[in-house]
Amino acid sequence: MDPMSLMLFGLLGVMLVFMFVNTRKRQKMMKEQQEEKAAKTVPGVKVLLQGGLYGTVVSYDPVDLDKPAQIEIAPGVVIEVHSQAILRLVDDSEQVDAAADDVVAAPADATPAEDKTDGIESIKVETPEETKARLERNDEN
Repeated sequence: MDPMSLMLFGLLGVMLVFMFVNTRKRQKMMKEQQEEKAAKTVPGVKVLLQGGLYGTVVSYDPVDLDKPAQIEIAPGVVIEVHSQAILRLVDDSEQVDAAADDVVAAPADATPAEDKTDGIESIKVETPEETKARLERNDEN
């Protein structure tokens, strides 16, 4: 064997050892994070689910992860989810910030309706005929 082949085999060996050590380190870190999350997931804690829903833990079994967790997503509304559907624990300030990001702006040409409900303006929804007539008027101009 020539020296170039030996050097390539040596480099390949070093890369394989590095990948193995790096993978083991990452697995250990993930396991520690899962154990920490399981220990902190107790009834009354606010959580974020995989689907983007926020809720409060009603029941959770950190030992039997196949047992569904019960999460209250609204007062009196409790859902069962797989225990691994809990993405992470959240604090109250983070939940308020996320709720503010969910506000949807109305289109610029939307006209507010005359009636107001609970101080919130509603947007008048056009019928298909009104939309067609508006577009035809815009084409004429």
